[in-house]
Amino acid sequence: MEQVKNRTNTSAFTPDAFLEYLKSLKISFVQYHHPAVFTVKEAKFLRGNIPGEHCKSLFLMEKAGALYLIVCLEWRRLDMRALAELLGSKRLSFGKPKLLLEKLGVVPGSVTPFGVINDTNPDDQQVTVILDQEMMKASQVNYHPLVNTMTIGVTPECLVRFLVDCNHTPLILDMDKVTKVENKFQPEK
Repeated sequence: MEQVKNRTNTSAFTPDAFLEYLKSLKISFVQYHHPAVFTVKEAKFLRGNIPGEHCKSLFLMEKAGALYLIVCLEWRRLDMRALAELLGSKRLSFGKPKLLLEKLGVVPGSVTPFGVINDTNPDDQQVTVILDQEMMKASQVNYHPLVNTMTIGVTPECLVRFLVDCNHTPLILDMDKVTKVENKFQPEK
């Protein structure tokens, strides 16, 4: 199978093709099917008892054009001003759905770190992936495989291996510094 970093095809991966790609990298995953979910609240209700840490992904941009994919534990409520400061940005906003589809090949509700498989145009601004340091301590982390009717669980090490293979070496940051304390709810383990 063709290496992602050498791929110039501009068409987005399908979920099935993506899962086959993971297999070609010998990345183990556990796959779960569930009704479509669009928010963390819906996911908590509809996903059932999927083990591991559940995560959310935020596609953000700054006015100057930099693009970020923030991947953190689902319970975090991020202070956008503090996050912008941590990233050395003046101001962050959510990326538009059209840009999300163009860059990561997904629609709102399906944002995932696996979307970087579609961020391959060397002439465009590449998405910077930021991972939650605490999330990376889990034995299993869960994300959508490009569609919000499935979840797959992988180890944090496999996630990083995938990201590096896609030429998106992530930054791993302490998200406690940008989590709103009054709304911080960490579920019991």
